[in-house]
Amino acid sequence: MDFRKHIGCVAVILMLATTSFAADLAVLRNGFSIPHERREQMGNVTRLYLSVDGANYTDVPTEQIDRFEKGPPTLPAPKIQAAPASMAIPAPASLDQAIAAGSERYRIDPDLISSVIRAESNFNARAVSPKGAQGLMQLMPKTASQLGVANPFDPKANVDGGTKYLRELIERYNFDLVKALAAYNAGPQRVEQYGGVPPYRETRAYVARIVRDFNKKKLAQQKLAQKSPPTKNPTTKTLASTKTNKTASVQTAGK
Repeated sequence: MDFRKHIGCVAVILMLATTSFAADLAVLRNGFSIPHERREQMGNVTRLYLSVDGANYTDVPTEQIDRFEKGPPTLPAPKIQAAPASMAIPAPASLDQAIAAGSERYRIDPDLISSVIRAESNFNARAVSPKGAQGLMQLMPKTASQLGVANPFDPKANVDGGTKYLRELIERYNFDLVKALAAYNAGPQRVEQYGGVPPYRETRAYVARIVRDFNKKKLAQQKLAQKSPPTKNPTTKTLASTKTNKTASVQTAGK
């Protein structure tokens, strides 16, 4: 599958599959951070243990690690208000169908879209943030208007607009998913100001939360595929984050 055509199914060197934020972070030279419970240097690589029992781990070239830090805080659930009573909200269509349509139209893995929705609104089509972001993918009114979304509380229109915006950000950052997600959360101006993921605790936690949720789904699919008869299709891959200048980052601005 062409990485530049279908974003989300990318080859990985590391997997962020822990069920909670780990105690430490390995901060890579490319700007991304890997949560881990403990680490062990083995020749030219550093083994990062992603789970307490050591069953899940990833090996990263030591030269790619810039430093180690304490892990980010858990990102709190989105603050949600009720949609304005004056705003008509269509009867909910199938969210899966809306995600599938956005995935097909903008060539983004549906699991990645779903992970963004979970982090943004926890699947609440009526969600309104304290700063005014609306709907499933929490579109600011100005952004929704620019994307042609007349009613941000219409799940189909919201997902289409949010997925289109995410695709635009991915292309803007030369298919660097980490930067694109960071820009979705904190705004492109912040990503450009800092040359990557902004040093905001909320943004870093937001990115880690989406990557972890996405990879959890892919790991489950891998395990299921291993139990099934082999097929001609390649095993689903988790989100890459150590590929030089092609990492995945997540942020959202003004929410």
